[in-house]
Amino acid sequence: MAAAPQVGGLADTVFDFAEEDPHRIALARKDEDGRWQDVTAAAFRDEVLALAKGLIAHGVRFGDRVALMSRTRYEWTLFDLALWTVGAQSVPIYPTSSAEQVLWMLHDAEVAAVMVEHEDHAMTIGSVIDRLPNLKRLWQLDADVVRELVEAGAQVDDEVVHRHRRAVTPESVATVIYTSGTTGRPKGCMITHANFMFEADTMVARWHPVFRSKPGDEAATLLFLPLAHVFGRMVEIAALRGRVKLGHQPELSAKALMPDLVAFRPTFILAVPYIFEKVFNAARRKAEAEGRVGPFDRSVEVAVKYAEAMEERAFGKGPGPSAGLRMQHQFFDKVVYRKVREAMGGRVRHAMSGGSGMARRLGLFFAGAGVAVYEGYGLTETTAAATANPPERTRYGTVGRPIPGSTVHIAQDGEVWVHGANVFSRYLGDPEATGAVLHDGWLATGDLGALDEDGYLTITGRKKEILVTSGGKSVSPGGLEERVRAHPLVAQCIVVGNDRPYIAALVTVDQEAVEHWLAMQGRAPMRAAELVRDPDLEMEVRRAVVAANTAVSQAESIRTFRILAHQFSEEHGLLTPSLKLKRKAIETAYAAEVDALYR
Repeated sequence: MAAAPQVGGLADTVFDFAEEDPHRIALARKDEDGRWQDVTAAAFRDEVLALAKGLIAHGVRFGDRVALMSRTRYEWTLFDLALWTVGAQSVPIYPTSSAEQVLWMLHDAEVAAVMVEHEDHAMTIGSVIDRLPNLKRLWQLDADVVRELVEAGAQVDDEVVHRHRRAVTPESVATVIYTSGTTGRPKGCMITHANFMFEADTMVARWHPVFRSKPGDEAATLLFLPLAHVFGRMVEIAALRGRVKLGHQPELSAKALMPDLVAFRPTFILAVPYIFEKVFNAARRKAEAEGRVGPFDRSVEVAVKYAEAMEERAFGKGPGPSAGLRMQHQFFDKVVYRKVREAMGGRVRHAMSGGSGMARRLGLFFAGAGVAVYEGYGLTETTAAATANPPERTRYGTVGRPIPGSTVHIAQDGEVWVHGANVFSRYLGDPEATGAVLHDGWLATGDLGALDEDGYLTITGRKKEILVTSGGKSVSPGGLEERVRAHPLVAQCIVVGNDRPYIAALVTVDQEAVEHWLAMQGRAPMRAAELVRDPDLEMEVRRAVVAANTAVSQAESIRTFRILAHQFSEEHGLLTPSLKLKRKAIETAYAAEVDALYR
């Protein structure tokens, strides 16, 4: 268990790192030609100090709140550390946020300055700036603002910055992160330096196989999660505090991400299940296109059986893989699993997954293929992970045990409660909302779950998302949706049925997967309007629904479904920035389609 920090703040990490090991590689960033260039601990410290001086020269003071609106890139981490160096509080904003969302967060947080990535973001701020009397500065990364700030601070004495840094205590607020808001207005979670230091240090210490590498093989991770999300910020901080080489990738799409994984060659990644699904589905499509889908599917079965046998041995319930299974596994490691690992850069042996549930079978496949995925669970209010699977005893299909120093309790109504030094202090300016979720240091998460006999947590749904049919049957939609999505052609699924006679679903398809599926059948590409009426596609989706229904009672099963022409998107207000479904918004937008399911 990581000790609770007694003094200092997050910025000390950078200065201590540079003092102890100035020539060690701390980060890497792309140059103008797209090549990765290493940044030493000393060089990064100098950049942070120079930018901190510029912030002071531009009027940023201790306790000021400064918003960061950008994709995941090197400069975000640079600004984060510079702001913490002067005792300011960063307010992350998703780069896809609307003008009204931006207005609410900047006004609620009384933000004094904003750093944006490019002109589009600047125009979004500009459209509401007349309603933000506290906003004094607007900086734009792509307008070379880092150089401008560094030049402005050239005359500021180093000691002025260090006085600010030494005034930061663990209890100081480091950041105000707004919840993604599936319902209602987002609330600002006030997270302290102590919250982040405890969380990051606990993860690095307990999950040392992830954050440490073998001698001579430098530990490295490529951060592609949004830094506006608490999971991404935890990765940023844990990498610096754990002395792990950190790179940034601004695009979460597989097309942009996969080449950078190959070029950067991380030793571990932290991701959401979507990334692992994409890697798996791309590998299977490639095998199918090459006429090798049979061997690939056999390799999947072998990987799953191998990982299950290893899991049973870890829990004292079996001897481990048989000699025959080991031989099959060894064969497929050379012809299949190695290629899956190479798609992630070739060095990845560990990964952590969070944000939503991962199918047990998918986790077992990656474990059998040589990439151990440790699934965890947490919220913004718990500074990322509250639970995670321990490396030596991973139970796939669960989100693991409480992280050291934390406790999980299941309330009488099934709600998950969490207690620990990673639990946030309060919501900004909202004591009523704070009092509704914090009870004597315990956080009522709003999630429903169960603990097994070994203390492993399984999340079963959200309290607010429970559907109640007109017949009085309560249904948690999450598990059903996850099982339907397991089909390679399905992109998204939303289960409906509140106050209706039975459960139904709206389904969207993965366009890339469908194009491949059509090609393998020797069929021409089809327009979306044609696809939704295609009987063969309907049959494939029906298979997914039938498979999902096998896990629930008849009253909880999906009776009918409809395939939609377009995926739910954040741009249309149907997904949160962390890709969660906005249920009410979707049901409103597709009210006619939902009604048609009950005619």
